[in-house]
Amino acid sequence: MSASLDTGLTRGDYPLSVNRPELLRTPTGKPITALTMDAVVSGELSAEDLRIAPETLELQAQLADASNRPQLAMNFRRAAEMCAIPDAEVLGMYNALRPRASTAAGLAALADRLETTWSAPVCAGLVREAAEVYARRDLLARAGAEDGEDTP
Repeated sequence: MSASLDTGLTRGDYPLSVNRPELLRTPTGKPITALTMDAVVSGELSAEDLRIAPETLELQAQLADASNRPQLAMNFRRAAEMCAIPDAEVLGMYNALRPRASTAAGLAALADRLETTWSAPVCAGLVREAAEVYARRDLLARAGAEDGEDTP
């Protein structure tokens, strides 16, 4: 996603809504300037128009990169990928990433699903990194724990 939207943003472009509003669109393609109270009242906008677009999150990531904030940039990129993932799947990811909630195999399967089903390689990388850290710190669930068994 980031390669196709590289705009050369700098720290001076923040906030985008003030300094670069022409770059911002709703998920349905409407310009951000179309988001007015009159448009809401008249029914011109749908709920989908009020959600953030993954492209906007990528632009925010570029601003974070330009401000030398790589961790924030990666958070925005993960969020951009998550826009395409159904809410129930996101909740499942959250639950799976709790310490001792998943086995190594469960996290590997989650990462593979994120990458193949949802085209979310940045999110998949985070899950794989979490699995490595959990293994080192003994925070993985024991075999069978994901099936509802209690773990000490």
